[in-house]
Formats: sequence, C-alpha cells, structure tokens
Amino acid sequence: MKILNSLKEAFRGRQNKRPVKSFRENQENEEAFDSRDLGLREVEVEKIVGSVGRYQDFDSKFRLRNGLPPERLTRIKEAVRDGRPLPPVVLYQIKDEYYIVDGNHRVSVAKERGWKAIHARILEFLPTRKTLENVLYREKLDFIEKAGVTEQIRLTEVGQYSYLLEQIEEHRQSLEQVKGNTVAFQTAARDWHKTIYLPFIRIIEKSHLVAAFPKRTFADLYVYVSMHQWKKGQDRSYGIGLDQVIPKNMEEFRAKMAEKKGFEFPEMKRMITAFVLISVSVGEEYKIMEKIFAFDEVREIHDVPGEFDLIAKIVIERDWLSSDSEVIGYFIYRSIRKIPGVVKTQTLIPTLSKQK
Repeated sequence: MKILNSLKEAFRGRQNKRPVKSFRENQENEEAFDSRDLGLREVEVEKIVGSVGRYQDFDSKFRLRNGLPPERLTRIKEAVRDGRPLPPVVLYQIKDEYYIVDGNHRVSVAKERGWKAIHARILEFLPTRKTLENVLYREKLDFIEKAGVTEQIRLTEVGQYSYLLEQIEEHRQSLEQVKGNTVAFQTAARDWHKTIYLPFIRIIEKSHLVAAFPKRTFADLYVYVSMHQWKKGQDRSYGIGLDQVIPKNMEEFRAKMAEKKGFEFPEMKRMITAFVLISVSVGEEYKIMEKIFAFDEVREIHDVPGEFDLIAKIVIERDWLSSDSEVIGYFIYRSIRKIPGVVKTQTLIPTLSKQK
C-alpha cells in the first residue's frame, strides 16, 4: 500500500509540474483566428487554463515554478490581503477555455485562494476548423447573439439552433397579436425561454426520458419532442398521454403553463393496477408471501391452489413516457423475481375494471 501511495504522489507531482496550456498551440489546433471583443465580464477561475506568453512560468495549478523571482507574486498577495483594488485581468478565450494575456500572478493568487470568479477583459477567438464540435459552437454563438438568452442551451445536432430561432419568431408574432404593438425579437426570446422552454424542460426532467438517451441533452429532447408535437404533428410512440400535458400548439402550451404553480404537473402521472401470479418453491409460500407484501406497491396478496401458489395485486405510478408493461415489468424484475425461492411469475394487466 505504501508503494502504491508513493506512486500516486509521484504521478500527481509530475502532473502538477507540467506547464499550463499554451494559447498559441490551441489557437493553431482550432484554427481560431477570427476574434471579437466581449468587453469586461466575470469569468470562472477554474476555466482559466493557460497563458499567452508565460505558460512555461507556471505549473498546472498556476503556481510559480521553482527558480523564478517571486517578488511580483508577493506584491499581488499583499495587495489582496490589504484589500487594495487590482485592475481586471486580460484574457483570450477559445470556446470554454481562457488564456491569460495580462494578470498571470493575479490569477495565481485567485486560484490559491479558491476564488470562484474574477473580472476580466476578454477577446474571444472563434474556432474555424471544420469539426462537429466547432460547427455547433458557432451555431450556439449565433443563437445567443440573436436571442440574447445567455443560459446554456446545448444541442448536439447541427441545424437545431435555427429551429429554436424559428420558434422564437413564431412566438414573437403571437405576442404582437396579443399586445397589439411591436415586440422586439430578444424580448420575445426572453418570454419564450421563461414561459415555454423552461416549463417544457421541467416536464422532460420529470419524465426521466433523458436516461434512455445517454448521449443526448435536455435541449436535444426539447427540440425533438416539440418539433414533432408542434411542427410535424406526427404520430408518436413515446407518450400515451402526451397530448394531455403538451398541446399540439405552442401558444396553447404557454397558456396552459401560465395556470401552473411551481412547474407541477400532476397529470403526468397515473396509477396502474396489475395482478401477478407467482410460483414458489415447496414450503416457502408463507415466508415469500411476507417478503412480497412488504413492498409498498403490493396492496394485496393471497395464497391460492393450482399451478401458481400466490397472487398479488400491485398498484404502481407511471409517467406519460413509459408503457404500463415496462413499468410493471421493471418492478417485478427488481423486486419479486429477486426473492430467493420465486420460481416463475405471470403478469395480468386489466384492460377494463369495475369496483364496488
């Protein structure tokens, strides 16, 4: 164990001794030569990963490397300790990474002290290398510039940001009809984001749909579902009660969400009932019966003669994106079928029920 720990420490030591990332190297790799001035902004310190001219002077944690004069760093530390104001650092940006033009020692102190953010003047360099990541990045920048929506809306397919701009324009026209006056595009975008996009994303989050698409984002699913619901009107196989939650018209959806409080959607859930026939090992009936009855979903259980030994009535809540058989099958597999002594099961789902 001591040898393993020593190796880990040595590996971490080598990593920390590596210089910070070089801006010029990344600029060449990304072919990022077009630039735009973003002005003064607040930047997350952890996203500052390199330097333009002094990347060899600092290690990967932005600590001054051995043998270099520390006087400048000491003066910055004293200024911070005494509360003296310091000018903003100057950074170059390539996608989500930042490189220091001026202020290497200030960033070093900020990282040492665990600051979350720092004020900086930023010049962004736009990647032009024809990769999927870069094309999507530039499409996202175009969307942010036109819509003015700064919250991250991350899509993984080319061309989908333009569909969101189409939605916003449609919403803008609807707002103009309602208000009777001109509505600016970015004003409509802010209203779309608050009253349509975010409630829709909340529905997707509640549905757990993203778990079935591990390489997709919530924004991807928003585009897919909203496009088929509002634009294409195609038949869907992913929601028995979808129309009850998401009308086929975007403005109807907005009106419906305006009636909700706190993004709560009880109609997304419904209770389903099933009967499970269970065959068990001889002599294990009572013990297994008690274990099954302990599950919250099991409302009744009976010992019966015949091919099967037990019959259980289960009631389960399901969302609008899952089928009855999927939800029930998952419950039986992860609970009843896992009990030692259960030999086989058969599930009956009623199509019509009456009760007194």
